[in-house]
Amino acid sequence: MNVLADTLFASDEKDILQEVMNIAFGQASADLAEVIDIFVILSVPDIQVVRDCDLPDYFRQEISCSGSVHIIEQSFLGKFSGQALLIFPSGAEKDLLKLFNSNNELGQIDIDIDTLEQETLMEVGNILIGACIGKIAELLQDIVTYDPPRLLAQDFSLQQASCAPVAKGSFAISIRTVFRFEQQNVEGYLFLITNQHSITWLKKALHAFLEAYE
Repeated sequence: MNVLADTLFASDEKDILQEVMNIAFGQASADLAEVIDIFVILSVPDIQVVRDCDLPDYFRQEISCSGSVHIIEQSFLGKFSGQALLIFPSGAEKDLLKLFNSNNELGQIDIDIDTLEQETLMEVGNILIGACIGKIAELLQDIVTYDPPRLLAQDFSLQQASCAPVAKGSFAISIRTVFRFEQQNVEGYLFLITNQHSITWLKKALHAFLEAYE
């Protein structure tokens, strides 16, 4: 965590939040691996507090991609509310499509390949975002609903990235992990962005989670 995070969360709260995110991202990885039958490798979730005006720069710094990207964006609503952003470098959709379909299967599918690639990105997004947010809600005793996900236009630039839940002049809690697919050269980034209005509830929920397991 960064300096801003240290001012918002006590040491034990940071430890609990890290553990909850480890479990949630692990669940998302397991759910996706079950669908494609390939092990998904996750980095340790990184938790930062970022001022709204710094979010575009933050995204660019955190993503090792100099070109355009695909972003699957989905809002989630509950006591823990925010926005999930699943980001892939442009071109990753072709490798993802191969994970879901063999070359023989692709040759037998009577549908435009570009459409298939977009549907594959959306399916990966549905699995990862749904499993991750769902597990957080389960662990912290919340009920979450979702807006429909959307795939932002091809060649979308990170300079255009913004987060609707973050009010101007406020700050966001960003939870990020990098995931890779074993035996495939595909890397993606999953960000969960929530605003400062969720912090009071989140701190109480983290202590309730700890008490339940003591």
